[in-house]
Amino acid sequence: MIISRTPFRISFFGGGTDYPAWFQENGGSVLSVTINKYCYIFCRYLPPFFNNKHRIVWSRVENVSDLEEIQHPSVRECMRFMKIKEGLEIHHDGDLPARAGLGSSSSFTVGMLHSLHTLLGEKTSHRQLAEEAIHVEHHLIRESVGYQDQVAAAYGGLNQINFGPGDSFCVEPVQISEERLQLFQSHLLLIFTGISRTASEIAKDKIKVIPDKKSELSTMREMVPEALKLLSSGDSFKAFGELLHESWKLKRTLSSRVSTPHLDTIYERALKAGAYGGKILGAGGGGFMLLMASPDRHTEIKKQLAEFLAVPFSFETRGSHILFGGKSTEL
Repeated sequence: MIISRTPFRISFFGGGTDYPAWFQENGGSVLSVTINKYCYIFCRYLPPFFNNKHRIVWSRVENVSDLEEIQHPSVRECMRFMKIKEGLEIHHDGDLPARAGLGSSSSFTVGMLHSLHTLLGEKTSHRQLAEEAIHVEHHLIRESVGYQDQVAAAYGGLNQINFGPGDSFCVEPVQISEERLQLFQSHLLLIFTGISRTASEIAKDKIKVIPDKKSELSTMREMVPEALKLLSSGDSFKAFGELLHESWKLKRTLSSRVSTPHLDTIYERALKAGAYGGKILGAGGGGFMLLMASPDRHTEIKKQLAEFLAVPFSFETRGSHILFGGKSTEL
């Protein structure tokens, strides 16, 4: 039995500049962090005493005799990519809902690949996992998603991730003191709006308008170094929150599906309760809302948004790793 644990991520700035249609020509940059909410993949060889060859348990239960019968696209294409011939039993559990803006689908793919490599007795690096997950999602599943989620899930931590030239990426860990990091974390609130959405559908809208949104995307990319200066400055985090607010306004112009009147109302209520700024995470349209506010305003914000679940979290630094059944290479 192999058990992998792969983190979800929060993206602060630069989302949208990690689409190949943008960064292959213009370069992209993202500031993100992984959190202690995870995707778990349990994987083992299925003993040959069952009527079916493969058993996959996720939001449904699949008992199938052939790879082509598997409905879960990431499981099917990861097994195809890894050339798995033996029968497998795979179980998935997640700490938070899928389709909620935390990169859960890419965390699943990274974790799935990590589990399969370990089951085969193969060691992997963070980069290999990220590159393979990008290949599976973009070229085999053909999802319209960016590159940041796979990289964040594989590496873990608070990073600036730069994209381009070509399909290349570079991960630069953010260097700030542990005290400053903890203070930064204490200013953040994660609110679940209760709305699930399919990121790739919204992403398709964004990709279509890239030629017409060069100014907006360039500005969003340049917010990353600005945010890094604010993080390392030692000043209050109000300016960081206000920059999040400006980024959210730009992000809303990329597609009419990024926000809704309902989400706008939630956000306005948070601002009135004292939030400096925030954004809907991921592609938009629902899922989790990230808010930044002075810790002494958190109680009031949660009171004003009492019908929504506030999810406590902390930053994590390991990225995808094996909990049981083998050892992964950690760089």
